[in-house]
Amino acid sequence: MGVHESANERLALLATTAPGIAASEIFRLGLYHAAAELQTMAAAVHMRGPTPALRLVSSVGLPSALAASWEIVMEDGPTAPAEAVREGHCTWVPVESGGIAGPPTRPWPGTGFASVPFFSADRAVGAITLLGTATRGEPSTQEWDFLRAVAAWTEQRLRQAPPRAQPTQEDLDGGRLRQALKGVPIGTWTWDLRTGHLDWADAAVALFGALPADYEPRMENWVRLAHPDDIPSTMAAAERAIRERTVYEAEYRVRRPDGSYGWNQARGSVACDENGQPIRMAGVVWDSSESRSARDALARALRMMSDGFILLDDDGRILFANLEAERTLGATEQELFDRVLWELPALRGVPELQSRCREASAGAAAVGFDVWMRPDRCHHLRLLPGPSGLTVYLTDVTDSRRREAERDAARRAAAHRSTQIAELTAALAKARTSGDVVGAVARWVLPPFGASGLAVIAVEGDRTHVVGAVGYQKVLLDALDGIPLASDDPIGEAVLTGAPLFIPSAQEYVTRYPRNADRPRLAGKQAWAFLPLTVSGRTFAVCTLSFDQPRHLADDERSLLTAISALVAHALERARLYDAEHTRAQELQRGLLPKRLPDLPECTAAARFLPTTQGMDVGGDWYDVIPLSAGRVALVVGDVMGHGLPQAATMGRLRTAVDTLAHLELPPDEIMSHLNQVVGSLGEDSFATCLYALHDPTTGICTFTLAGHPPPAVVEPDGRVYFPDLSPDPPLGAGEPPFQTSELHLHDDSLLVLYTDGLLESRGSEIDQGMAELAALLRTADHNDLERLCDLITSAALQCGPSRAIDDAALLIARLHTMPAERMATWQLPGQPQAAGEARQHVREQLSLWELDDLVLAAELIVSELVGNVIRHARGPAQLRLLRSANLICEVSDGSLTTPRIRRAAETDEGGRGLQLVAALSQRWGTRYTTTGKCIWAELTPSNGGNDPPWDLLADAEL
Repeated sequence: MGVHESANERLALLATTAPGIAASEIFRLGLYHAAAELQTMAAAVHMRGPTPALRLVSSVGLPSALAASWEIVMEDGPTAPAEAVREGHCTWVPVESGGIAGPPTRPWPGTGFASVPFFSADRAVGAITLLGTATRGEPSTQEWDFLRAVAAWTEQRLRQAPPRAQPTQEDLDGGRLRQALKGVPIGTWTWDLRTGHLDWADAAVALFGALPADYEPRMENWVRLAHPDDIPSTMAAAERAIRERTVYEAEYRVRRPDGSYGWNQARGSVACDENGQPIRMAGVVWDSSESRSARDALARALRMMSDGFILLDDDGRILFANLEAERTLGATEQELFDRVLWELPALRGVPELQSRCREASAGAAAVGFDVWMRPDRCHHLRLLPGPSGLTVYLTDVTDSRRREAERDAARRAAAHRSTQIAELTAALAKARTSGDVVGAVARWVLPPFGASGLAVIAVEGDRTHVVGAVGYQKVLLDALDGIPLASDDPIGEAVLTGAPLFIPSAQEYVTRYPRNADRPRLAGKQAWAFLPLTVSGRTFAVCTLSFDQPRHLADDERSLLTAISALVAHALERARLYDAEHTRAQELQRGLLPKRLPDLPECTAAARFLPTTQGMDVGGDWYDVIPLSAGRVALVVGDVMGHGLPQAATMGRLRTAVDTLAHLELPPDEIMSHLNQVVGSLGEDSFATCLYALHDPTTGICTFTLAGHPPPAVVEPDGRVYFPDLSPDPPLGAGEPPFQTSELHLHDDSLLVLYTDGLLESRGSEIDQGMAELAALLRTADHNDLERLCDLITSAALQCGPSRAIDDAALLIARLHTMPAERMATWQLPGQPQAAGEARQHVREQLSLWELDDLVLAAELIVSELVGNVIRHARGPAQLRLLRSANLICEVSDGSLTTPRIRRAAETDEGGRGLQLVAALSQRWGTRYTTTGKCIWAELTPSNGGNDPPWDLLADAEL
């Protein structure tokens, strides 16, 4: 940022200052921005007084030693502020020209002084002066303009400054003064502000002693009698009283005729003419040497006090330091005087000391804090703000802080142990399984006691069973599992006696239990605590803590471990009941699911079920693979909403209903309508989602019906993954039929991934995010092994940890195959009686091509019977189709919707045995409806010529 831009921003910032601020704040702000903009070391403001002299009223960065010579500047002198006020224009005075106010006590830094006057009406009343740096010369034109602008802002704000409170009549009458100075000789004085004449009454002259013969009663002559160190403050008090019309009060030293100095205190008030202009100041003066002696005695007491005592001015410079402060800071009073407190070597490492001193001064409130000035000594610093600086107390608190630290450490240790016991109690209250209990004990008990091993051993009958362990080798756990209870074994002794055992060393262990002398070596431990776990007077387990080193537990530690064992006992008993119930619930859950999936040539499938990790309630997720006629396969996945035995029972009913309806060869939408009725009959609070997919290997078409269920994922043979846009319906129990169906043509070897929402949803994500993650996983996974693919997907779900534990999950992956054209044969048959013969001819020829000659006889009989029934009882064109899958499938279709039913024929009946013959010759048979009528089918299994024909039925067969 350029100089011009920076100056404008500072002037704009000054312009935002609210009118009415005090004069001291006006000077402070003006000096700050002037010094910062011109990058000078110091700046000061001088103002005219009633005498022909300028008084220092404010400064920034001006050291005390240099400021003393600038307290009073004569107007007729060569200094920069005097020339600026006298001439009324900007002034630059180089240092080498001698333009320095008063006798310098030390060399002035910088190259010179730049001073700009400010006015009241047409009269210059003061000047702003800047001390240049060692490299800076006279300000540039732009910088002079900026200083003039600051001076103009100062003039404006001084006109708006509020007047100080007027002295009360009591102040003017001196009532309190007379009371305070009763018995003290008092003199009076009058000072004419226009002429400078100063009149002393006889009593006042007596206070000063004999005046010189050539003494003229003027203020300038009185200044020569006063002590040089007291003149600046005394004149400043007079100037302030005149300017602000307040009571004047000052204490100063005056030279006696014998050359000594005595202390006097003066007080007065200002009188004004009819225009409000000050014309005279009058007051009283008295000898204050006695009170000064008392204050000197106080200073001596402060000097010798046991705590360190330091006085600071507003800039943090040391004005006074007693002996203890000297000893603590490692320097004499002369070495400390005029040094900045936070720059001392002893305090330089104290963090934020300067900011804390500033904070105490600005906040007008005491600030206290501890500091370590040496690694082995701690001191408490207390900062007390005063009217002209800070008072600092230094107290050595090393011993008390160490005692406090020891007490705090003991309290923290006790509190930490109590906190860990409380956390252990909370963790045990949340623990469900025995493993949760062991984990809680390992986390919250081992660290506080410094233990490294934990084993929880339950008693089942008269033998032990390791429930869980931490920090032990498997060889030892195997040795502890299944051993009989005995009194010469620490575990058996703890169970039989119900009393805790504490063994402080491996040597004592071997001495007490010589039969188990090898256990310390196997365990790698050196000390043990055996805590019996007892509930309702029955000890059912032992909790063992072990240590890597010999350890003698104190009495309070033993008592605490005994109390902890009671908490662990109740938690473990509850967890074992939970484990038993949970195991039974899981067995029920898995008993309702398929024990194994069918091995089908048209569909290779793998499935997984993930129970929820929360609670013991069973859920309602299920899956199924149902083989149907003509090589078709139904793939089903569903989810009954909720958890518990009612939901599991509903799931079992729905799975059974789906299997039954599917084998009735009903279309998917009709199956879903029947399922909706089943769920609706269970009550208004029963709902379920379901996806039913019917795969036809002869066409490659998969028909879907969805009831509130997420769509499946399709993985093409080339690895492309997508979720088909299927038409969903409301969940079962909430929707009304008819249900919609969608068809999708899938390539051979495509994967169809069906799932319930519990596999993808978690506490932290929605199902859409889960579907995206599933698709990403399927794109990169190996699709050849479906079992490994299922494990990969479920592992990814389990890696979510507790976030996935909100629901059960079911996963079904099916690789779909289409039937090659060479394994299918279809013929249209005439509606004449000779159609049966043609059908038998087609069967013989086709089975010969397929090398299924052993099935020719049975296939001819079945086809002949089915075609004969079509000619006799049905209508429409007849069609014969043979499919070669794992079995030989024979299908005869017609245009009739009449369903053939098998019945038992009487001995006198001429017919009615055809379907009995079909049922006897085939592995299975059935009827399904098509878009043009119906289809009767039968399956034959190639096995050494197939089934033997039922010759007792052939006699009645209508061929």
